[in-house]
Amino acid sequence: MNKIEADNLTRRGAGRPKGSPNRTTALLRDAILKAAEATGEDGQGKEGLMGYCTFLAKEEPRAFATLLGKVLPMQISGEVSHSHATKEQRDAVVAAAMRADS
Repeated sequence: MNKIEADNLTRRGAGRPKGSPNRTTALLRDAILKAAEATGEDGQGKEGLMGYCTFLAKEEPRAFATLLGKVLPMQISGEVSHSHATKEQRDAVVAAAMRADS
């Protein structure tokens, strides 16, 4: 057995536990949420995260519909499920729901 193989045997299981969040992903998510909250509806933090979402819905409806399509299934079912719908099908459902609210 060479030195590399011996080192690998002693490091087995040294990674993060299964199911625990990746620290980099968690830090990035927190940074994105804080930036959106600081930006708000008016670029000055008005209404915080909710304000930013309002701004996004008005100014960038495609981006907002994409976000809505990702969180809507979790809100309805309360659990993560694997959808077999295409992105276009999800966007159509979201667009129809947005038109119904108008």
